[in-house]
Amino acid sequence: MDIKVFIEKFAEQFEETDANVIKAETVFKELEEWSSLVALMVIGMVDEEFCVTITGEDIRNATTVNDLFNAVKKKL
Repeated sequence: MDIKVFIEKFAEQFEETDANVIKAETVFKELEEWSSLVALMVIGMVDEEFCVTITGEDIRNATTVNDLFNAVKKKL
């Protein structure tokens, strides 16, 4: 699994946020568009794209996109 691919797929979950704004060090919960609905979409994306199940707790424990990537990577 590649961080670039993860960031690309993560950014696709946002309708209004420019994908170029989302980087590994982005604190995703500070994005204006971040919501519980986007969190659910991210959980679904991770399951579909990477065949990994993450939980709301995994998202709560992550601060940056890279933290979330590492949580997913650990479950592979």
